[in-house]
Amino acid sequence: MRTIFRNVIVYILIGTACQSINQVENINKESWAIRMADKIIKNNNQLVYYNRKPGKEKLQYDVSMLGMAIDKLGSVDEKYSLYLQNYVDFFVDSAGRIKNYNPSEYNLDHINFAKNLITLYKRTGDQKYLTAIKLFVRQIESQPKTLSGGFWHKKIYPWQMWLDGAYMALPFVTQYAKEFNRPEWFDLATSQLIQLYDNTLDSATGLLYHAWDESKTENWCNPETGRSKEFWGRAMGWYIMALVDVLDFLPENHPQHDEIVGILNDVSDALEKVRDPETGVWFQVLNKAGEKGNYPEASCTAMFIYAFARGANQGYLPQSYLKIANNTFDNLLNEFIVEGPEGNHTITNICGSCGLGGTPYRDGNYEYYITEEQIDNDPKGIGAFVLAAIELKR
Repeated sequence: MRTIFRNVIVYILIGTACQSINQVENINKESWAIRMADKIIKNNNQLVYYNRKPGKEKLQYDVSMLGMAIDKLGSVDEKYSLYLQNYVDFFVDSAGRIKNYNPSEYNLDHINFAKNLITLYKRTGDQKYLTAIKLFVRQIESQPKTLSGGFWHKKIYPWQMWLDGAYMALPFVTQYAKEFNRPEWFDLATSQLIQLYDNTLDSATGLLYHAWDESKTENWCNPETGRSKEFWGRAMGWYIMALVDVLDFLPENHPQHDEIVGILNDVSDALEKVRDPETGVWFQVLNKAGEKGNYPEASCTAMFIYAFARGANQGYLPQSYLKIANNTFDNLLNEFIVEGPEGNHTITNICGSCGLGGTPYRDGNYEYYITEEQIDNDPKGIGAFVLAAIELKR
């Protein structure tokens, strides 16, 4: 009986994927998404070696996002989907084991890779992807939590919830709930999103701090609230993208559906208020555009464009946000794109990485955020750019 049921599920999944619902239609071959994807493929024969040398392969959340974005162009040319599949197959062997993945680290960043496993399982029906998916499911099921039930960002960061983790884990959790009939996971995803919002919200501005420490013991946090010190652009980028992506799978009749839509609208409103009027984009530290050392930042700008456009296109946000997204995309092109020969464009002003705690210790003050290395064509920026261009059909 179980075998029959499993076969029916596989049939349904493959059947519904025949037209590849993860891909998009009506993309102009001269679009920015195509141009950037072609540049990436031309310069990086294998995605696994994007900014990495052989022997240094790593399961990267940002490269996983970049591969997912490029795969959405598969309806234009199969090469874009094969580019993602080759990346995934580098890590997933025929038995479904995942190279360089250690579940005991309880690292939410790793979960982002699993979204692509669902895509490929639906597209191919290959059982190795399902086996690999179950490894991430087991991580989610045993992920350490705060006393209030929120996921720790990583095992090495006990009692801490980071906005980054919302995007890494929760769209996967919600899609898994929908595709594999686990409705209790809808509750799990919405609970995490709401907790993150409540624990990081600054009521005066509507902006969200990067992270929250339930123990209130970390040097990077406010000892009274547990919240970190600054409003980092990309942290809010991860969170708002998580909101729109979760809503794509969350049933409209779910008890928290309207609350999540409300949070999306409130966050979008707060972000629009701090968009820099001079450049028309967002800064690394969101509310301090005029302060010394702060700079216009490409990845968060692209993430907000994507979320505004997706939210408006899906009816979660007012249509006015689609106009904002388009206008900001023009500003992004002017501010961050450096055109090179043969379409070899560069996206500048991308913050390479920011975190909290760890060794050496990151105290999360203003100086820390504005002095972290900027990396041209970092996958976090390019991936978000491709997603934004696709959503706007630009």
